[in-house]
Amino acid sequence: MLHLMLATLSSNNLPSNAWLSAWKSWSNASPNLETGQLKGGGQPDQAQIGLPMPDAALLSGIAAYRRHRFARDLADPPAIWSEGSSRLLDYGPPGGLPVVFVPSLVNRAYVLDLLPDHSMLRFLAASGMRPLLLDWGFPGEDERAFSLTDYVAGRLLRAVTSVGRDVTLVGYCMGGLMAAAAAQLRPDLIQRLSLLATPWDFWAADAATPRRLADLLPFLEPALHFAGALPVDALQMLFSLLDPGSVAAKYRDFGAQDQDSTRARMFVAIEDWLNDGVPLAAPVAREVLSGWYGKNSPAQGNWRIAGLPILPERLDLPCFIAIPGKDRLVPPESAEALADAIAGATVVRPLLGHIGMVAGSKARLSLWEPLRQWLSET
Repeated sequence: MLHLMLATLSSNNLPSNAWLSAWKSWSNASPNLETGQLKGGGQPDQAQIGLPMPDAALLSGIAAYRRHRFARDLADPPAIWSEGSSRLLDYGPPGGLPVVFVPSLVNRAYVLDLLPDHSMLRFLAASGMRPLLLDWGFPGEDERAFSLTDYVAGRLLRAVTSVGRDVTLVGYCMGGLMAAAAAQLRPDLIQRLSLLATPWDFWAADAATPRRLADLLPFLEPALHFAGALPVDALQMLFSLLDPGSVAAKYRDFGAQDQDSTRARMFVAIEDWLNDGVPLAAPVAREVLSGWYGKNSPAQGNWRIAGLPILPERLDLPCFIAIPGKDRLVPPESAEALADAIAGATVVRPLLGHIGMVAGSKARLSLWEPLRQWLSET
């Protein structure tokens, strides 16, 4: 329904109730996944569902996704550390270089281990390194009271300490800010740092949009107060508002694909991951929306963890930064601020999107291999 709502907002002169009636008839019609035809024959057209053809293609794509047979069933490796809802998953081998991956708090960690034959972590393990994935888990009663200081100075650093010294941290998206903060807090533990699609200057590309997101905070307060967390549905809405047009485009494209192809399977795997979100602890939600988006606190030098201002220019360790050139969630300009601030950083700029860079069909050549090479040489 969120996807349909966003498409409605981007359509011109389209009655809002047209989507509901169209979706009902379209869903009941059970379109053929391979041909896009309605059950009983015939291509969907404007007369059948009352919508322009591009929107008929959108409905076809959403229906095809809902009916796709793929389901991820990849088992997690063993955990070598746990605390509360969080676990540190060990991809081995035991003697390899320990590389701790820090994902975002609002998405499941397994985007870095998406499929048996398409996993960044298993790729690095096969190269002789020891990837360790910090799976934050679903926030329980304790975690719903956590601030970013609790997560970074507490849980993240305790997970790193369980591994030992000479640890490499790899942070993805929001996890990159957390990894950078941890590296500044404990330079004795963390010897190398990699930041993937990590925002820093939230106003670099467009100050108006992040401020508008921050302005939504008062309207979200009832949910934050009631649940102690920002619900998954609200998070999806906020992320979708950053680039509403892409939602319709990706489903239109998916509906035209061969549904038995590897490409279609990858689409469903990533889309399932996107829809398998995690609530965000209320104190963190307030800090991120008000501080990061509303005040641009990281770039302004005002973001603090455990009372310490987090300043990337103070980092003195080998650093690898990946800035996807087609990222709509983290504009490249936002991530470039880190590359400018960290002296001597190795920077790669794949012409891919936010998720495609780490889990898409071109991720191996564009990111996994350059990261493996950098880890081997530093």
